[in-house]
Parts: sequence; C-alpha cells; structure tokens
Amino acid sequence: MSIPPKTKQSEKSNKLIEVARYIEAHADDKLTLSQLGVIADLSPSRLQRSFKELFGISPKHFQDEIRMRKFKRSLKNGESVTDAIYSSGFGSISRIYGEATRNIGMSPKAYRAGAQGEIINYACRSTVLGQMVMAATEKGVCSVQFGDTQAALVSLLSTEFPKATLIHSKAQNTPELDAWITALDNYLSHGAPKPEVPLDLKGTAFQIKVWKFLLSIKEGDVMSYGEVAKQIGSARAGRAVGTACGNNRIGILIPCHRVLRSDGALGGYRWGLERKKMLLAMEQ
Repeated sequence: MSIPPKTKQSEKSNKLIEVARYIEAHADDKLTLSQLGVIADLSPSRLQRSFKELFGISPKHFQDEIRMRKFKRSLKNGESVTDAIYSSGFGSISRIYGEATRNIGMSPKAYRAGAQGEIINYACRSTVLGQMVMAATEKGVCSVQFGDTQAALVSLLSTEFPKATLIHSKAQNTPELDAWITALDNYLSHGAPKPEVPLDLKGTAFQIKVWKFLLSIKEGDVMSYGEVAKQIGSARAGRAVGTACGNNRIGILIPCHRVLRSDGALGGYRWGLERKKMLLAMEQ
C-alpha cells in the first residue's frame, strides 16, 4: 500500500528540518551537499533544490546565517572582532567582510520612497580625508560620505533618506558598524588593508550595474568612463556612467575615484578633486 502524497511530503519536510538542525549543530564545520544529502536521503542537487523550496535559502546560505548570528552575539558579548570571526566559524577575516556577508540591494522603489520604514544607523569619524560619516541598514553600508563638519554630514543623510529613522550608533548596539568604520579609518589613516563590508546599494538599475562593476576595479588601476561603459555592455553610455559615479553615496568602498576622463584628467568627484587626488596617490 502506497503512502498518501501528503504523508510523503510531511516526511520529506521532516527530513529537511533534520538537515537544518544538523547544520545548526555543526555550523562551524565544513559541510557538503553530499554529506547533508545522506541525512535527507536525497541527491546533492535534489537536496539543494528541496531545501531552498522549504526554507527560501540554500543550505550554504543557511549555514552562513547561523554563523552570522553567532558572530553578532560574540561581538555584543565583548569579544574582539577577530576573535568573534573565528569563534563563529568563518575561518578568516575575508569571509566575514567578503562574500559571506555581501548583501547588496535596496530596491530602487524603496529608495525613491525616501527609505520609508528603514532604520539607518550612522557613526562619524575624523580621517585624513576630513570628517567621514558611515551609515548602514540591516543589510549593510548604504552611505560613506566626506565633508568639513559632522553636522553637515548628518544633515546630508537626513536629506538623502528623509523617511528613514536615523539612529546615532552606540557601539554596544551596532558593533558591526563600529567595526566597519574603524576598519575603513585604519585603511585611510594608517595604511591597513581596505575592508570588504556588506553593502546596501540604493539607486536605479543602471546605477547599481555601474557601482557593482566598480567593485571589480583593482586598487592601483584606473579606467575611463567610456571603458566602464563598454565593460557593462553600454558602449555609448560614457556620460551616464559619469553621472552614476557622481551619484555614488558609498565613497571608497565603491571606488568611483578610480574612474577618470578618457584624456587621463581626473574628471569630477562628489567629495572634491583634492580627495580624489589623495586616494589615487595613496593607491599608487
């Protein structure tokens, strides 16, 4: 006698829940789809597909989410950033600052709505480039700006995200933001490696396409606006690329300073040509 379809589905779900519990219990370990498939009695590809259908994310993403929660708890419990990274199972600093946490993208619709309903934490720091403000949503950094005074930078945030709730960061409540701004300041002021942090890009589809490409330009390299346009498949959009660079709100982390005019001239820069010169000289 065959098992009714509903019971089969329930058994399948229970197996996948068992996989999820196994991942939670072994979040620090290197897990493979083949290993997890044995638990659910599914092939690796079937497990990947079924797990995503039930939980909305892949087993790998689920494991990274578990690790990220552990990382945040460790920071709030007073561990150093480095200790928290390793105790949460990421294994290296690049994992926590890189692909494992790179969550890109508030929708253009949400941005046009003035970031309504968003909670944005921010912090200020004095750097070699002047005053800097870094702001972040729960997804990642949404703004890095430079100016002469902190008051002016906070006012700028209010103008850019008029319907968001802006909260001045206290490190104990947003330890990640404090770690990110410290890492970026160390890069600028003390020559430390440039941090890779999760980003929350807010712009049009074309702007986000340009900004994502800028992430691929290596430190010490430069490109022209026309070259960027060709690389993203819009050869005639050099001027639009320049406008997108000018609209970039995440200075340095989105390296629009590495894009020049075709004749080698600096072109424009949202935070002033002197800062652009300093950044290019620093990277050379």
